[in-house]
Amino acid sequence: MFRWLLACSFLILAFLGTLVPGTANDGLSNVAMAKARAGQAAVQVPLLTINGAIGPAVKDYLVTEIIRANLTPQTPLIVLTLDTPGGLSSSLRDINQVILDSDIPVACLVHPQGARAASAGTYILYACHIAAMAPATTLGAATPVKITGPTSPGQDDKAEQQKPSAMDKKILNDAIAYMRSLAQLRGRNEKWAELAVTEAATLTADEALKENVINFIVDSPEALLTELDQQEVQVKQKTVMLDLVNTVLVKQTPDWRNKFISTITDPNIAYILMLVGIYGLILEFYSPGIGVAGVIGGICLLIALYAFQLLPVSFVGAGLLLLGICLLIVESIMPSFGILGIGGLVAFVVGSIFLIDTDISYFQVSLPLIISVAVASGLFFVFVLGFLWRSRRSPVVSGQEQMLGADVIVVDDFTGEGEVLFNGEHWAAQSNEPLSRGQVVGVSEIKGLTLLVKTKKEDN
Repeated sequence: MFRWLLACSFLILAFLGTLVPGTANDGLSNVAMAKARAGQAAVQVPLLTINGAIGPAVKDYLVTEIIRANLTPQTPLIVLTLDTPGGLSSSLRDINQVILDSDIPVACLVHPQGARAASAGTYILYACHIAAMAPATTLGAATPVKITGPTSPGQDDKAEQQKPSAMDKKILNDAIAYMRSLAQLRGRNEKWAELAVTEAATLTADEALKENVINFIVDSPEALLTELDQQEVQVKQKTVMLDLVNTVLVKQTPDWRNKFISTITDPNIAYILMLVGIYGLILEFYSPGIGVAGVIGGICLLIALYAFQLLPVSFVGAGLLLLGICLLIVESIMPSFGILGIGGLVAFVVGSIFLIDTDISYFQVSLPLIISVAVASGLFFVFVLGFLWRSRRSPVVSGQEQMLGADVIVVDDFTGEGEVLFNGEHWAAQSNEPLSRGQVVGVSEIKGLTLLVKTKKEDN
């Protein structure tokens, strides 16, 4: 019970930590504050940030903020700063879809210096109406990860001889077509866009500008606003003139909901929540009580299921994981000399490894965590649940139920009604047979506070 209370406390504290809301004007610049003091109404330009892998939480944040900006009157531009190693294809396409549907131009800036727009970041950069990079930044390497699995030294010749599967070709061709369509839409270099997918090509900021992959090289988002003033931009086949003289960048930070999604969609957190949920419900089933384990387990399991429907979950991996848990349960109930237990642990580990269907390391469950949980789960099922199961099947040792079939001693001779002695206590008794003092008889039934007794077979 203490284990589940501790897990619940940790979950609640982690959730409360996500509830610290960011203010909408965290990024209000000194220029904006000066204009506010002077009584000038500066037009706000939302500043969005991608810093890290692109997943469900980043998608939710960007989609929400871009839609909100489109519903805000007089918003002339949306600025997005980018520094990412890549991310999930499903999240990337949802982000690009809302960018392409935006009635307000979106300017993407790879920033700060040393940042990169790799893999999924390259697609986003191509999708934005305006592409810019800070000095000493890079972009590219947009080949789908599943097609470019790592090869160990000395295996290059073997790798060259291996032909890509039909699925690999399908994924690669889809990525090429998608990147080319974005390049054609924005009037950027199609040839290099294809090379970024097929050969994982990369470019520095200066090279990208020369190759017509980006529009500007600037040091900061503020410098980008200055550069874009009075520039013409194509938005849904319409030419828009940007008037950014009296504008100010306002950093839009993720709200509590987005922070919560970011927490639970961490594959390790979602994995732990799922196991806590399953174990809580199993423990409640084995040892019914006041429902603490069941309530905590149910909440954790529902949150985990919500997180997994946002992540690329493999049904085969989930099936193996559940099979492993079932085999461990059977081992705890009906010991099989370790056959079911070992099989359950193997299925549990393999299912956990393949649970998240992606080769992106950020969205995979940590292997040390899997091994630790597998060992702990094996011990939990074999010892804890095994003990609870044996306890449920052991005879009752308290209450009136323990008296059924028990031996009692007749206090005085009687036929019909009399008294018997059980564990040093006198009880009213009834018998259809004549009984004598000191005779040992058995309890066949209990009616209220009266014991129905009869002679034992060995006494006949």
